[in-house]
Amino acid sequence: MHATERRLIQPQGRPLSDYQRALKAWQAGRNAPGERMPEAFRIGPVFKTDPVRTAALERVRAWTRERFALSDDAAILVAQVTCNLPGCPPLETVVAFWTDGATRHQFKVFKPVAEVVADDLPPSWMKNALIADEESGFECC
Repeated sequence: MHATERRLIQPQGRPLSDYQRALKAWQAGRNAPGERMPEAFRIGPVFKTDPVRTAALERVRAWTRERFALSDDAAILVAQVTCNLPGCPPLETVVAFWTDGATRHQFKVFKPVAEVVADDLPPSWMKNALIADEESGFECC
């Protein structure tokens, strides 16, 4: 450790290991002394909730439950994801839900979750067509 570096001490009085120092720096959003870590890699924003986005996710979840006549205890996953493939929109909404225990259904809406409207969801008669094929290569959605 260089003389100019501040020595971090654990509450028990023992010095922090390199791993512990790196983890603390990462959690604090520092990449190197005096250098900020890119926002996308910071741990803090992951835990901050955006009420508008949370409401949009819940709306899509409720529309999915209603559209496909899912029970109150059916698992529904709604997420906004980024796509870097050519021709793919930068943000899209993915939805997955399960029926009969392990039967996974999935679909995408090619827009951010806040812009999704009920008419963007597939019609109810497509429910069986949305069953995830294990050989499709779409592990998530």
